[in-house]
Amino acid sequence: MSARPRILLTNDDGPPDSKESPYIFGLYNHLTENLGWDVKVVIPSSQKSWIGKAYQIKEVTKGSYFYPRNPDGQGELALVSRPLKENEVAEWILLDATPATCANIGLHNIYPGEIDLVVSGPNLGRNSSSAFALSSGTVGAAMSSSLSKVRSIALSYGTVIHPTPSSYFEPAHILGTKIIDYLWRNWGSDELGLKNKEVDLYNVNIPLIEGLLGEDGLKIYWTTMWRTSYGRLFKNIPPPPVTTIAKVDVAGPDSAMPSEEIARSAESTESNLVFQWSPSMEGLIRPDHSSLTEGSDGWALYNGAVSVTPLRASFAEPVAGEHVFASAEDRVWKMRL
Repeated sequence: MSARPRILLTNDDGPPDSKESPYIFGLYNHLTENLGWDVKVVIPSSQKSWIGKAYQIKEVTKGSYFYPRNPDGQGELALVSRPLKENEVAEWILLDATPATCANIGLHNIYPGEIDLVVSGPNLGRNSSSAFALSSGTVGAAMSSSLSKVRSIALSYGTVIHPTPSSYFEPAHILGTKIIDYLWRNWGSDELGLKNKEVDLYNVNIPLIEGLLGEDGLKIYWTTMWRTSYGRLFKNIPPPPVTTIAKVDVAGPDSAMPSEEIARSAESTESNLVFQWSPSMEGLIRPDHSSLTEGSDGWALYNGAVSVTPLRASFAEPVAGEHVFASAEDRVWKMRL
């Protein structure tokens, strides 16, 4: 393990933006200035939330260089690499791609063999529970990187207050940086008794609440993933009516008055199979306490605490329970087809 790890920072919210991506520039500064880490940034050129671990396989992925400036991370784009200008802090890379695509290209094409740890985030909003995590581009990028055998951390800031006070940002970055540093230095050898190589990635959720400002800060729990589900994610929307222009003899067919043009609405000839993203998430965002599993990430956030969930880059298998196989022959189906 190198004394100064080299980090690949990615996200699913895109480049710095006060509304869609308010956190990545602040975390970058903390990782580079407070920890002194060497941080490379490869991120989507635009918002790519809810896209999971998808890759682009038919599109040609194009990119550009981005030069964020203090104090807010706004900056210039360039098609070719250039020296930094005054007040520019670094050269980042933006790709017209999904988060998982950005992570893979960053690891294998732009910085091959150079990255020690991938940090994905901080996401705008929580990624707690299976329903959110399995859909998250933030977790998807971390999962993608762990499948390339690179340690990965997904970091999300849970939105609790609307709008979130900007005074919460800096304490969240400080806490997030401490957690990332701790996980890097103690990978796998934690209170859960997990041995080295048994953890592929960690999913971290920090709620943005007033407790961040307190002297004691927030409690941090080792957690499991709250097993959840969702229902309707889209709503059906009617196609717009067709507007036609018709000439009408308003005074009758024998009148000498000129005809008038009026707009008429007719039934649309378009398909009524038109749907728009409109998720129903009330039970996940504001769950009933009785539905929460104690020790899960959802339970931790509900109680105003940070969740740190160790994960493996695989689909979970049910506990074997009484189905213990003594030999390979015991695995053969005995049912009659």
